[in-house]
Amino acid sequence: MTAPSARRATRPGFVYFLVRGILRPLALLVYRPTITGREHVPRTGPVVIASNHLSLIDSIVIPIVAPRPVQFLTKSDYFTGTGVSGWISRAFFEAIGAVAVERGAGSQAQAALDRGRDVLESGSAFAIYPEGSRSTDGLLYRGRTGVAWLSLATGAPVVPVGLIGTEAIQPVGTRWPRVRPVEVHFGPPIVPDAEASETSGRARRELTEQVMAGIHALSGQELAGRYNDRPMAA
Repeated sequence: MTAPSARRATRPGFVYFLVRGILRPLALLVYRPTITGREHVPRTGPVVIASNHLSLIDSIVIPIVAPRPVQFLTKSDYFTGTGVSGWISRAFFEAIGAVAVERGAGSQAQAALDRGRDVLESGSAFAIYPEGSRSTDGLLYRGRTGVAWLSLATGAPVVPVGLIGTEAIQPVGTRWPRVRPVEVHFGPPIVPDAEASETSGRARRELTEQVMAGIHALSGQELAGRYNDRPMAA
């Protein structure tokens, strides 16, 4: 079975809105998250949501609390299972707006960014973790420049997000989420320089540093000062 096509995945479908309509009020009632800065997220047009990454649950938290539908990348394995469990996995990830990609570096990493660009060029919101993978020690690692490439290639503004407490909801190695306090802070959008090109390494690095500074101000994490060298997370 093949992963969903790029065209199919560029906008959330009916099931996404149905599940979000049920899951969102339930989650807000149970967790009562502290949410600030939702007004910073443009209600229409392409926008990159760039967040720190502390837990697997982050990719559910952000779409639930954001003021508009948000899509994100996840590994294609979740879409290719067979039998009842495969159907459940596929239906769940499609329902929460996931876009299937092959994990890896080089051409696979670029293919993942191309899928994100497809989402943005359809006028949708796309979430990405600039650190590349979860921080298991709570530090904020240096951002990789894919977030800037997406913004510069599409002209989409970047809204930095600071997540606080999600690592306690679903710690590494746990299967089911716990009820713990959580905070989600959206920062002012960062608009890319219209004269800058996505092919410029300097432009990508400068924009990435702006984005990471925004995330740092919102999350309050200690800076690691280096890249997270764990395998890249979709």
